[in-house]
Amino acid sequence: MEPVREISGKAYPFGRKNVDTDVIIPAHWLKTITREGLGKGAFETVRKEPGNVFEDPAYAGAPIIVAGDNFGCGSSREHAAWALLDMGVKAVIAPSYSDIFSGNAFKNGILAVVLPQEAIDRLMEVARTDPIHIDLEAQTVTTPFQDRFPFEIDPFRKHCLLNGLDEVGLTLARGDAIAGYEAKARASLPFLARGVPAAA
Repeated sequence: MEPVREISGKAYPFGRKNVDTDVIIPAHWLKTITREGLGKGAFETVRKEPGNVFEDPAYAGAPIIVAGDNFGCGSSREHAAWALLDMGVKAVIAPSYSDIFSGNAFKNGILAVVLPQEAIDRLMEVARTDPIHIDLEAQTVTTPFQDRFPFEIDPFRKHCLLNGLDEVGLTLARGDAIAGYEAKARASLPFLARGVPAAA
């Protein structure tokens, strides 16, 4: 997983409330066995609407979505996070998220920023013309107009995102402690290690 520190650029001023995971990536895209290409299916039904932000070339490749309340509700499909990543999204800013979506976003390296509706309204306005900057270390969202919105984030999630640590990375970071425990277990409980080769 790539470390997440600062995210800057255009943002999709989406703002819609109660966007469920079926809107983020429709069910017929779930047949794929790879993450690649899911970005093409992201917001497929929204993209069919005239004048939608996802088909507007002014926002092409934007790394941020400014969304409405309860973003990512509905089913627990991890494909929703994969689709956002594949379309280049690295952060979503919204007043609230479904717990399952925010967990899937975190595990895939997407920063889910929670801000009050007044801040969302202001960011929607700014996003139509100017870039937005997110600083995870400082826990702030800023604009070129001196807007500064602080946000809270779980310290463990912040640590993992800043260091690019997913579950595998967290386990590997404890490699020495795991090897030490296994060596001690082999010495004190040799009957458990019968037929198991010693670690190199």
